[in-house]
Amino acid sequence: MTNTTENPIFVIGGTGKTGRRVVERLSALGHQVRVGSRSAEAPFVWEDSSTWEAALGDSRAVYVTYYPDLSFPGAAEAIGEFAAFAVARGTRRLVLLSGRGEEGAVISEDALKASGADWTVIRANWFNQNFNESFFLDPVRSGELALPTADAVEPFIDADDIADVAVAALTDDRHVGKTYELSGPRLLSFHEVAAELSKATGRQITYIPVSVDDYRSALRELGEPEEFADLFTLILDGRNASLVHGVEEALGRKPRDFADFAREAAATGVWNV
Repeated sequence: MTNTTENPIFVIGGTGKTGRRVVERLSALGHQVRVGSRSAEAPFVWEDSSTWEAALGDSRAVYVTYYPDLSFPGAAEAIGEFAAFAVARGTRRLVLLSGRGEEGAVISEDALKASGADWTVIRANWFNQNFNESFFLDPVRSGELALPTADAVEPFIDADDIADVAVAALTDDRHVGKTYELSGPRLLSFHEVAAELSKATGRQITYIPVSVDDYRSALRELGEPEEFADLFTLILDGRNASLVHGVEEALGRKPRDFADFAREAAATGVWNV
C-alpha cells in the first residue's frame, strides 16, 4: 500500500474522551480522519480482529487507545497484534496513549514498538474529565465523592492537553521515538478536588475516603469491571505524586489547571442536579 500525506489518520476510540478531541483537531487542520469505534460505519472492535482491516483502511497514522486500560489482561497481546497488522498494511506512524506509572502498560508500549512503526508514547495520569465525562460524574452530581484514595495526591491532566500532544505526534516528525509523560501543573488531594468542584458549582461537594474493598463491591453492583479498583493503587502508593513536563516538552506551553477545567465544566451545566 502506498501511504502519503493524503491518506487519512485513524483514531481508535474516536468518540471517547481524548479520541473525539483528536478527531476535532485533526479535522480542523484539514486532515482526513477515520473514526474507530464499535458504532462506526466500519466498526472497530479490539476483541474481533476481523473488524480491523475495514476500519483501518489506507490510514497513514493511528492514534491508539485501548479500553478499559493497557494494564488489563490481554491488552499487550492485542496492541502488539494490531500494531504489526497496521504496519504490514502500510501504516507508518503509531501514537499510543499509555498510563503513567503503570508497569503493565509498559509491556503494551514495547509490543507496539516491536512492530517497527514510527512510534510516540504518551503517558498520562488521571484525567480532569473523569469528573464530568466519566465515572466520577454521578458522584459529583450527588455531592459525594466516595473513593479509595485516602489523603493521596494526583496531578490531574486535562484531556485537551492530551489531545494537543497526540495531534502534534500524529502530524510532526519531531515527535517520532519520543515518550512524553504528562501531568497537570499542580498536585491535588481529593479533599482539594472536592473544594475546587464546590467552588465551581456553588454546591457542597464532599470527599469521603472508603476502602478499596468497599469500592470494589460498589463497582460489582454497578456492573463495572472490578479491576478499576486496582487503578487506585497508582494514586495510593504515590508513584505519580510528582509533576512532569511532557506538555511543555511537546507543545512549548503550560498544561491546563484543574480550577480552569472545573469552572468551564460547571458553566455547561453538566453538574446541575
